[in-house]
Order: sequence, then C-alpha cells, then structure tokens
Amino acid sequence: MGELKSDLVITGGRVVTPDGVRAANVVVDDGRITAITDTAPAAESTVDAKGAYVLPGLIDTHVHFRTPGLLHKEDWAHGSRAAVAGGVTTVMDMPNTIPPTLDPETVVAKAELVRGNSLVDFRFHIGADPERPEVLAGLDPEIAVSAKVFMAGHHTAPTVVRDPAALEKIFATAAGSDLQLVLHAEDDSLFELLDQWQGPPVSYAEYEQRRPRSGGIAAVARVLELVRRYGTKAHILHLSSREEADLVCAAKAAGLPVTFEVTGHHLSFTDADTCRGGARTRLSPSIRAQADQDRLWAAVRAGEVGSIGSDHAPHTVEEKTRSVADSPPGLPGVQELGTAVWTGMRRRFDEPEDVSAARLAQVLSAKPAELFRLTGKGRIEPGADADFALFDPAETWMLSAHHVYAKCGWSAYEGWTMSGRVRQTIRGGRVVWDAATGTFGEPDGRWLTGRF
Repeated sequence: MGELKSDLVITGGRVVTPDGVRAANVVVDDGRITAITDTAPAAESTVDAKGAYVLPGLIDTHVHFRTPGLLHKEDWAHGSRAAVAGGVTTVMDMPNTIPPTLDPETVVAKAELVRGNSLVDFRFHIGADPERPEVLAGLDPEIAVSAKVFMAGHHTAPTVVRDPAALEKIFATAAGSDLQLVLHAEDDSLFELLDQWQGPPVSYAEYEQRRPRSGGIAAVARVLELVRRYGTKAHILHLSSREEADLVCAAKAAGLPVTFEVTGHHLSFTDADTCRGGARTRLSPSIRAQADQDRLWAAVRAGEVGSIGSDHAPHTVEEKTRSVADSPPGLPGVQELGTAVWTGMRRRFDEPEDVSAARLAQVLSAKPAELFRLTGKGRIEPGADADFALFDPAETWMLSAHHVYAKCGWSAYEGWTMSGRVRQTIRGGRVVWDAATGTFGEPDGRWLTGRF
C-alpha cells in the first residue's frame, strides 16, 4: 500500500498564527488546515513559501463589486480577481446595487448571479430600508447577519435614513434580531445647510471643507446614543476623523457594543492629495487632514480598530472626470489594501517585521472574522479553512495601471512605491492567484451563510 499523502503542504515560510510568528510548515487536507509542523509530510502538492510570510487569507468586509446593475463600473469576476491578487480570500459586499439588496429575495438572487464567478468566498450585508424595517426582524442568518444603514446619501446610495424616528426603529429592530448594523455615519442635513449657505463645492480645494468632520461627529454621536438606548451592535464604517475615533473608543471603553472601521484610503491619503488629484481620491466621507490620518494610524497600532476595509468602489474614468458636483465618490482598493497597509506600517512604525505581520493578520483577518462571525476564517490553526496569502515583505515595486485587475482599470495608488507583495493566494487549499505566472484559479468561491 502506498504512503498516505496530504493534499497540500506549504513549506519554508514564516507562519503567522494566533500564538505568534514562527518558521513552520502548514498541512492541508480537504480544504482545511490539519497541522502546523516543523517537518513536511508527503503531499500531493507543495508550495514553497521561503522568504514569505504565510498570512491567513485577508478578509475585506467592505466592497462594492457592483453586481447586479452597475456592471459598467465593476463586475464580480474582475472584483474577485483584484481581491485575490491582493491576498484577499473572503469579501462582504454592500447592498447598493440595482436592484438594491433590501430583502431576502434579492440577496438570494444576487448570490445566484455571483455563484460560479467568484475567486473569493463571499457574504452580503443586507440593506436597511427605512420604509420596511420589519424585514430585519427575525432575519434568517442564512441570508445575512449584518445590515447596512446609509445615514447620508451619495450617487449610489439606495435608501438614506434621514428621519430620526426611522433610524430609531431600525436600531430597535436590529437589537431584537441580533443583527450587526454597519453604518455610513454622516449627517447630510448639515451638508445641505452648508450648500444652502455657500453653494455646493465647485473645486476639490474646498471639497473637504464643504463635507466636513461635523457631519461625521454629529452622526456618530446619534449612533452612540441609540446604541446606549437599545444595546444594538454597531460598526461605524470608514471613520475619518480624530474626534470620531475618540468618541467610539470612549463608548467602547464604557461597555457599549460599538466598533469602527478605517479604510486603506483614509490611512494612505490626506486632503492635500484630493486638492492635487481631485476626483481620484474623492471619497464619502472625505479624506481629511494629516492629524486625522495620524490618529487613525495610532488606532491601528493600539488595536482600537475593529477592521480595515477597502471600500472598493470603482467608477469609470469618464464618471470620475465629470464636474465636481457630478463626479461620484469612491475608488478601487481591494487589490491594494493589504500592501498599502503594510507599506504604511513599515514606514511609520519602528518595529520588527514579525510584529507588523502579526498586526496585519489581526486587523485584516482575525478581527473581521470574529466581528462578522465568519466561522473558519481569519486564523491559521488546525480546523480552520485553508485560506492563505503568501506575502513577500522585502519586495519593493511601483504600482502602475497595468497591475490593476479591477474593471475600471485605474488606481489612486498609481506611482506609489510599495513595500511587500502578495506572491500567491490560496483559498480552500487551492491556488487562486500566482504572481509569478499571472494566473488565476477556479472561480468556485462559496456563499458563506451566517449560521454558526
């Protein structure tokens, strides 16, 4: 009888586990991790990770892959290619599509469109409809365990919750259903006041001033009061200012079930970049000052952030070069996310590489998996899904448009000198991205239901 062989062994890398970073081999069978060992058993397939960190597959809980209805901007095939090229193996997609995913039926229909076209495993945030808050009552976790609330409007927002009574009803319903609310927390009634007084912004030099931090601060304060009242779990998305960070950290220290996300974009750019580059870094919420970026990085280092997301929201070049009033906010970022965060950490923090690698695994894998109950994800340990990003920390390279796999074909990071690069991405024990050959694997990513 021949020797029994494992399906896959990853050899020679520095493995980032919940217990620390060490040189080891990772053994995989049937799509799951079976052992982390000092010896390499016989295997049907071997991946050489020498010179690389073996990270848990990265998790991006904030993407807009534009399926269905907005396929001229992005589609799931391109979005998932961009994801795995950046080491991301699991995504959570937002509801602002056409039609928007505001009920179980549209979520199921969306899943059927995605199935067979995804290089990543996936889940969806359902949208909170202020006209139908009862949809969230008793929502089957097979459909969703989180609901997106838009408290401010922009070009693709399907339902904006402006009425305080409607917002309170959503919080009360979500609390009773054990749903995690994820919120675009800005009060655009303040922006409307400013526009009535001074007119809407007509240049990018004044864009951040006309969409100021006061909108976020007011909205976060309202969210915290509703969390205090109902005990609803709330995750503030793309938090942009130092004041908001302080408020949420204080609320969490007081025992409230509130967390926040920062984006790779807010960690990478400042309002000075928007003044120079215009729509290329136009976001909602706005990218703010250097002091705000410094506070967000401090939150990353201190472990205060609940997740780092890309807010991957591509638009075409034609759309982004319209007038200031008509150009939509948003930019691609799922492919750039892990490398941009690594580059920022290595430039800002004087610390051993292993410390940075462990932090990267925490904020881009372990924490989002725990927050959104992504069973089997986010950790390299026996029994977990065999999802990995093989990351070369030493490679220095310059990002250009020809590296971009998003359908829009451009990146705000073009011209950046990046530190570190994803060498291979493995999902479910199979290679789905190989940088050396520029090839992708099979698009058989799974819809991850919320039962656990």
